[in-house]
Amino acid sequence: MVRCLVRGEIGGAGLDVFENEPEVPKELFALENVVLSPHQAVKTHESIEDLVELVIGNLEAFFSNKPLLSPTVNS
Repeated sequence: MVRCLVRGEIGGAGLDVFENEPEVPKELFALENVVLSPHQAVKTHESIEDLVELVIGNLEAFFSNKPLLSPTVNS
């Protein structure tokens, strides 16, 4: 991707996640057609509020012996 961005084969990129985080290819910092974000796109006020509501709802359901609001993953 870096090579394609440097050559102009890709017009631009907005990147929030990187293959070897927290390592970011240094070439990306110099490119004007790239916007980098520190992998925090999900951390909005609204998403945090929704997460808090989900956790509280799951705790209430769990302690009331009711089904959880979010699915569980069996390992």
